[in-house]
Amino acid sequence: MEIERLLKGVSCSCGKNHTCDIRFVFIEEDAEKHLEMICSDFDRLLLVADENTYAAAGRQTEDALAKKITKKVIFPGCKVLIPDEKAVSRVDGEADGCGMIVAIGSGVIQDLCKYVSFNRNIPYLIVATAPSMDGYASENAAMIMKGMKVSYTCHMPYAIVADTAVLAKAPMEMIRAGAGDIIGKYSALNDWELSRCVNDEYLCEFVYDETYEQVGRVIGLIDKILVRDKAAVGALMQALVIAGIMISFAGTSRPASGSEHHLSHFFEITGLVNGTKYFPHGIDVAYSTVVTAAIRKNILAKAFPGEAHLVGKDERNKQIKRIYGTSAKGCIELQEKTGNYDRDRMKKYTEKEKEIREILSKCPDPEEIKTLLSRLGLPMEDFYSMYPAGHIRDAVRYAKDLKDRYTVLWMNFDFNGGQEPEIDSL
Repeated sequence: MEIERLLKGVSCSCGKNHTCDIRFVFIEEDAEKHLEMICSDFDRLLLVADENTYAAAGRQTEDALAKKITKKVIFPGCKVLIPDEKAVSRVDGEADGCGMIVAIGSGVIQDLCKYVSFNRNIPYLIVATAPSMDGYASENAAMIMKGMKVSYTCHMPYAIVADTAVLAKAPMEMIRAGAGDIIGKYSALNDWELSRCVNDEYLCEFVYDETYEQVGRVIGLIDKILVRDKAAVGALMQALVIAGIMISFAGTSRPASGSEHHLSHFFEITGLVNGTKYFPHGIDVAYSTVVTAAIRKNILAKAFPGEAHLVGKDERNKQIKRIYGTSAKGCIELQEKTGNYDRDRMKKYTEKEKEIREILSKCPDPEEIKTLLSRLGLPMEDFYSMYPAGHIRDAVRYAKDLKDRYTVLWMNFDFNGGQEPEIDSL
């Protein structure tokens, strides 16, 4: 289904009337020409970018909006921008009296502007500079507060403007990240279906099918995406925007984020805590999809155990503190609040073993995903070079503690204490 039709909403057989608050989406060459019309009812605009994103689309944006832009925040482009309290303060400090925030960039810039604009109760629009993630159309803002990766429910953008000529010139790493984020939906959708089976969680078939369709669409365009074909890169951007709209329709990020995202967040948070390198989000998601596929394959290869593998509270908290350092307190408090460690899911696993096995079998196996990533220019050797085997083992066991969501990581932990699949076999 095309974006324009989705923006009008869908009366769904799941019983929900799905709606989307985005007013305009333009993904085309010279898309900035629509900015004057989009902002016709707004004055005193605050422009937010970093030096790199401003270089990509700042001039076009300012030309289109003439004298409406009265304030600017331009972050340095020489280092990684973190969406933390300091960055929020800088944007918020310039937002007094502004009628709209105009964000130029991709993930972090958008999340900052989304967060500030929501708390200020003013709209924002995003001028996209890279097809790097699916958060453009999402109401969730992924922030790092007090050292923890926290997703805040905010609001959706007033408009998304994406010039395919700008997108096609984005760093190849960011283009690969966007495609990798879409490939990760294999894992996210499987986790959603698994949780419906184990926890009776709501799942919308329309949202599930629409998201799955975008995965196939992007996979079919990988070769053209890698040569920066404008139409193919535009189609990738459309898939990412639709994935975000599906989050809004479902009322949860389930269709787009599962165990593969938890692993990605693990690598990011531990990288920030320890001052070590990590991949861009979408690339970590892509590699982590291989890991979660291996976990599913490993579970399917064995008989279901009769009882859960238990890890004492003191021992697991000791490990969480070792891994997360200053962020450990938030993880421990989150899991104490959700009670995930106290739930006995073994009876449900036994009762629904046949259905669970059918669900896990739907996800492509690790070799299939590795082949896709190789086509995308993401060999697994790079993943192993970035992260030592012990770090991957910690991720498989304790990435689940960053979120309150049930995924195959919890099933793996219930069965064998979260022991990782054989690293050499991935």
